[in-house]
Amino acid sequence: MRLPAEQVEKLRRSYAGVAVCVTGGAGFIGSHLVDALCSLGAHISVIDDLSNSSMQHLSELIALEPQRIRLTHASILDDDALAEAVTGAQVVFHLGALGSVPFSVQHPARVWSVNATGTLRVLEASRVAGVRRVVLAASSSAYGDQPTLPKVESMQGRPLSPYAASKLAAEHLMLCYAKSYALSTVSLRYFNVFGPRQRADSAYAAVVPSFVRALSSGKRPVIYGDGQQTRDMTSVACACLATLLAGASTHAFAGEVMNVGTGRRVSLVQLASTIAKLCGKEGVTPQFEPARVGDVRDSLADISLARSLLAYEPFETLEDGLAQVVAWQQEQVGAG
Repeated sequence: MRLPAEQVEKLRRSYAGVAVCVTGGAGFIGSHLVDALCSLGAHISVIDDLSNSSMQHLSELIALEPQRIRLTHASILDDDALAEAVTGAQVVFHLGALGSVPFSVQHPARVWSVNATGTLRVLEASRVAGVRRVVLAASSSAYGDQPTLPKVESMQGRPLSPYAASKLAAEHLMLCYAKSYALSTVSLRYFNVFGPRQRADSAYAAVVPSFVRALSSGKRPVIYGDGQQTRDMTSVACACLATLLAGASTHAFAGEVMNVGTGRRVSLVQLASTIAKLCGKEGVTPQFEPARVGDVRDSLADISLARSLLAYEPFETLEDGLAQVVAWQQEQVGAG
């Protein structure tokens, strides 16, 4: 994963030799963040129960940098393991979560336990360990079905699913720990993050890997709803950049919430068409199925606050990001 050259040196000064912890560091976004932190010279502690991720990529990193990367194979609900993982860390990047809206509709208690209660435990372990800052991977799903676009952080949360409610609760916990214990916290509302290594082999897979896998296999991509719903598709490189900037910032964060997106949106029909072209399947039409419970109609980020407080600027186009996913998928097929 590449980062903007003008940001790399600045970030290296902030992270070289610094101890950090990444919860969910073997997962999709987490593993990319660990990649970036490793390239910046950080010492990284990962805690992940591997329930929705693979050890393959992390194992390769640990083999290359055994002195700088260590894994605690455990759930964030395991207080002893969590305490071990965060000990000595200056910054905790909390990405450990169950991330599917449809899965949360079927398993609300499990999702709440990991995403909400898990965040409470991460915050408490961080407070006890004297961590300087906790950065939360929050979610744009907190906005729910509000029709106003773009989404601005001052809007009241209106979650439509147990997943969205659990992530909004996590934000509130971040705020209360900042106010009650003076722990520096900041929540980043990611908008539809996509990129290489995102799982497609699940009934709960996100839209981009689902589309890419279907089209690469000669099948029609499935769209739930009429396909005119829109998304602010954010490459994983952009999400990681914002996350690194939040961890490194000298701003005295105290529970702020910030959008991380691109400020542009695309309909699912347009997205499917773009991916079809990249896969050499131009003209393949989607298969439409009934809309799913909990899915948001339209999503578009106002990123003014992240620009102001983090100097965050999206640097990768939708097409470039999708091309990387298609290339990665083709590599997997070739390797298999």
